Amino acid sequence: MQTDVSTLIVDGVTVDLCWMRRGGSRPPVLCLHGFGSTKEDYADLALFPGFEDRDLVFWDAPGCGQSTVSDPTVLSIPFLVSVTQAACAHLGIERFHVVGHSMGGLTALLFAAAAPERVLSFFNIEGNIAPEDCFLSRQIVDFPAETPEAFLRDFLARVKDRPEFCVPLYARALPLKVQTTTVAPIFRSMVAISDTQPLMQIYADLPFPKAFVYGAQNRQLSYLGQLPDLGVAVIEIAHSAHFPMYSNPPALWSALAGFIDRAEAAA
Repeated sequence: MQTDVSTLIVDGVTVDLCWMRRGGSRPPVLCLHGFGSTKEDYADLALFPGFEDRDLVFWDAPGCGQSTVSDPTVLSIPFLVSVTQAACAHLGIERFHVVGHSMGGLTALLFAAAAPERVLSFFNIEGNIAPEDCFLSRQIVDFPAETPEAFLRDFLARVKDRPEFCVPLYARALPLKVQTTTVAPIFRSMVAISDTQPLMQIYADLPFPKAFVYGAQNRQLSYLGQLPDLGVAVIEIAHSAHFPMYSNPPALWSALAGFIDRAEAAA
């Protein structure tokens, strides 16, 4: 896969965006990672059956992985939507399937709602669609700290022992994958949007195939039973919680390949 860094000016702010792409003749799949993750979450798609000759595009969100932003205080979900728009224009991606996990799922949802004509399908891996989805990000409100460093230290201490698949792995790697100054602005934006915006209705109104994908340990999500009536396919990934790409990637990627194939067959 090709990896490169592109400098973008987004809303007057400089973003050095590190992206990865494997070109192909089949319609693109754009994958947006979650908070504390990176583009490499999706790199194995280039090796997985069902994605042969598929154009694959991933990048690190500003302030995550190898991407930087000149002013971290501007970071928010709307800003990440603007970055997605700018990056798609820069990379020449017109219409595509979009995949988003957690923070990336919320970003993808708002991007798709703003430009539905560009989206072929939406594979939402536990992206925020209700206030209850802020089980990590709401800690910025519930556990304030004097400095970003103190918040991140205490956040990791609270998270690392949660009895869920791959949470210790996530917690151990997070300081290597996210810049400390990005945590608070992104978390605050996720909470504010999840608490005040009609995300479920926005999701329901999207005019293309859409799936909500969740780990089996999260069967308690209160809205799962509502989603089929809203035209959303619901997919459970076994032996997983919030991070199925870490705990059960073969099942997740198989589900994604099947969903995309069905979406294209129905088009």
